[in-house]
Amino acid sequence: QVQLVESGGGSVQAGGSLRLSCAASGRTFSSYVMGWFRQAPGKEREYVAAINWSVGGTNYIDSVKGRFTISKDNAKNTVYLQMNSLKVEDTAVYYCAAGRNTGGNYKYTGFYDYWGQGTQVTVSS
Repeated sequence: QVQLVESGGGSVQAGGSLRLSCAASGRTFSSYVMGWFRQAPGKEREYVAAINWSVGGTNYIDSVKGRFTISKDNAKNTVYLQMNSLKVEDTAVYYCAAGRNTGGNYKYTGFYDYWGQGTQVTVSS
C-alpha cells in the first residue's frame, strides 16, 4: 500500500533551519503532485508548497517564498522541504501529501489521495 513517511522535524530557534523529508512508497508517483501542508494548534491545515513529480515545477505560499525550498530525489522516491530563516509562526505539524495530477487545485487538501503522519516543527524566539 502507499506510504508517505515524514522525518526531520524538531525544535529550533528563530532564524534556524530544518530539512523535512517525505519518503514515498507503494506506487509510482511520476504522475503525482507532492505537497507539504502544515497545521498549527487550533488552526486549519494550511498549504505550504508543492512540486510536480514529473516536470519538477514548484509553488509556494507567499509567507515562505525565499525561505523554503521543495525538491525531490527520483532515485530515493523522496520529497524534501528545506526550511531556512524559520520564524515562530512556522511552528506546526507538517504533513506530506500525494495527489494525482488531474489538473485540479493542488492547494486544497481535497486534491490529495495520500497523507503522511506528520512531523512536528517548533520554532522558539
